[in-house]
Amino acid sequence: MSQLYPSYLRKLQPHELQSVCDEVRQYIIDQVSEHPGHLGASLGVVELTVALHYVFNTPYDKIIWDVGHQAYAHKILTGRKEKFPSHRTYGGISGFPVMAESEYDSFGGGHASTSISAALGMAVASSLKGEKDRKHIAIIGDGSMTGGLAFEGLNNAGAAGTDILVVLNDNGISIDESTGALNQYLTKICVSNRYNYFKNRVWDITGGKKSEDTAIRNFLSKVSRTTKSFFFRQGKLFEALNFRYFGPIDGHDTETLVSVLRSLSEIKGPKLLHIITTKGKGLSSAEANPVIYHAPGKFDPETGERITTVAGTPRYQDVFGQTIIELAKNDERIVGITPAMPTSCSLNMMMKVMPERVFDVGIAEEHAVTFSAGLAAQGLVPFCNIYSSFLQRSFDQIIHDVAIQKLPVVFCIDRAGIVGEDGATHHGAFDLAYMRMIPDIVISSPMNERELRNLMFTAASYGKGPFAIRYPRSRGVMTDWRTPLEIQPVGKGIKVCGSDNATTAIVSIGHIGNMALNGVGNDPRVALYNMIYLKPIDEKLLGEIFSRHKRIITLEDGTLKGGLFSAVSEFAFLNSYKGEIIPLGIPDKFISHGTVEQLYSECGLTVENILNLLR
Repeated sequence: MSQLYPSYLRKLQPHELQSVCDEVRQYIIDQVSEHPGHLGASLGVVELTVALHYVFNTPYDKIIWDVGHQAYAHKILTGRKEKFPSHRTYGGISGFPVMAESEYDSFGGGHASTSISAALGMAVASSLKGEKDRKHIAIIGDGSMTGGLAFEGLNNAGAAGTDILVVLNDNGISIDESTGALNQYLTKICVSNRYNYFKNRVWDITGGKKSEDTAIRNFLSKVSRTTKSFFFRQGKLFEALNFRYFGPIDGHDTETLVSVLRSLSEIKGPKLLHIITTKGKGLSSAEANPVIYHAPGKFDPETGERITTVAGTPRYQDVFGQTIIELAKNDERIVGITPAMPTSCSLNMMMKVMPERVFDVGIAEEHAVTFSAGLAAQGLVPFCNIYSSFLQRSFDQIIHDVAIQKLPVVFCIDRAGIVGEDGATHHGAFDLAYMRMIPDIVISSPMNERELRNLMFTAASYGKGPFAIRYPRSRGVMTDWRTPLEIQPVGKGIKVCGSDNATTAIVSIGHIGNMALNGVGNDPRVALYNMIYLKPIDEKLLGEIFSRHKRIITLEDGTLKGGLFSAVSEFAFLNSYKGEIIPLGIPDKFISHGTVEQLYSECGLTVENILNLLR
C-alpha cells in the first residue's frame, strides 16, 4: 500500500473501498503493535474514515475529530502513511490531530467534547465568508457526547439552524464503558428490533435503497420520523434540539455509509447521523477487551497478546487505588468520583469492593467537581480523581463551588507533570500554578508512595477546605510502601539529605525530587529539601535554607511561571533574602510529545544539568 491521499480513494467504486479499509486496518495493527498508541478507537472507525474522505471534498470540506484517539486512519489516508511509524515519538507526528501538521487536520484534538462547537464556529465563519458549498462534519463518540460542551454545541447549532453534520460514533465505550442517561437512551435505540425491522422493511419494499427519486427519499424520511416517534415517544432527544436524526446504521458497512453520507450532504441544516461501531474492530482481543486495548502498549499483531514487562515498584495510581479502599473501610464518609476514567486512575479497585461509593460521572470534569462539592456540603469526604490536564476544564468550579465555600473536596490530580507520548494536550504542566493562586486551598505533591498514602490520610481528616494531591503517571520508588498511615503535617517540608554547610540547596516538590536524590544525593556540595506542600509553603524551612546556602535550585515537574520557583522567589523578595535562585522546571512553552526522558532533557530536567550548575 503506497502513500495514500483522498484523491486516490475517489477514483474507486464504492464496492472497492472495503479492500482499502482492510489494508488500513491491518497497517494500524502492525504499526501500533510495535509503536504503541491508541489502538481500539482507530480500528473502530476505519470504514467511516474512508467513507468521509471518499464523499466529502477534503481538505476543503472540514472534518473535525473529537478527542482524536480515533484519527489514525485519517492520518494514514491523508499523506502521512510513511510518517506514521513515527507517531507519538520525539520529532515524529502527533498521535492527535494537529492543525500545524496537515491541512487535513481541520482542528486540534486531545480533550473530549470539543468537536461540535468547533465545527459550528467553522461553519458560521464559512457562511460569513460566502463559502456556501463548504461542508463541516464533527465526529464524536458516545462517551464524548456526555460532556457538557457537546450539549452546548448541539443547543447552539440547533437554534441557529446552521448547516452542520454530526456523526455520533456509538460503540458503548470511551476509555472505560460509557455511563449515564444518554448511554441508556442510545442503547434503547440500538436494541430496538421492532423499530429497525420496521424501518428496514419499509426501505426495502419501496426500493428506497436504490432510488434516486427525491419524492421517494422525502417520503422515506417522513416514514422514518413517524416510526421513530411511534417507538420512542419518551424522548426524541436530538430532534428536540432541532437536529434531524438519521440512524442507527452499521458503521462498518462502507457502501451504506457512502450512500447515506452522500444523501446527507444534500440536506441543509443541522443533522446527526448515528452509527454503530465496534471498538477494536478487526483484532479479536481488542474487540473482547476494549478497555485494555484502548492503548495496550506493545502486542503481537498476529495473536493480539500483549507484551508486558515485569513490574517492580507500583504505579502511583495503584497506590492511590489501594489506599482509598483502606481509608474508606475505616471512614464511611469517603467516596470516590471520576469523570470516565475509573480504570486509568485505579478507582476501579474501589468500584469492585464498594460500588455504591464510587461515581463515574462520564466525561464531564466541571460536573465532577461541582458534584463533589455537593457531596462535601452534606458531610461526605469526596476524593475527586481527575487527570491534571483535564482538571483545567473545571477551574471555575474549583474556585466558585469548592474553594469559596471552603468545602473539603480532596482533588487527586493524576498524570501531573510531563506524561510523554500524548504530548501538549495531556502534559500536567499547569496545575501547581493555576491552583496556587486560589485562596484557602492546600496543594501537595508526594515524593514517594509512602507520602502519597500519608497525604491521602491527612486530606481525609483535614476538613477545612479543598486539599489537592498531585502525582505523576510513573511508577514510584519503593517496594515496601504499605506502611502504617500517619498525618503529614500541613505546610511542613523536610530535609532529605546533605550538610547544612553545602553551598547549594535543591528545593524540590513531588516525585521529581528522586532524580536529584539518585543523581547528586551524595554530593557534599548539595543539600536536598522536599517541600511536600506548595501551599501553604513551609516558610520556616525556606528561611533556614536561605540562611544556610548561597545558591538555591528549585526543581519542579510543572511550569516555572507560577509554581515552586515563583513561590520561593516571592518568599525571598518579601523577606529580603539575597541568595541566587536558579529554576529548573517546564519552560514557558507547550511541550510536544516523546518519552518522558527526552522531554525532561528538552526542559533541562536532568542530573547532567544539575551537575553543570554545581560546576
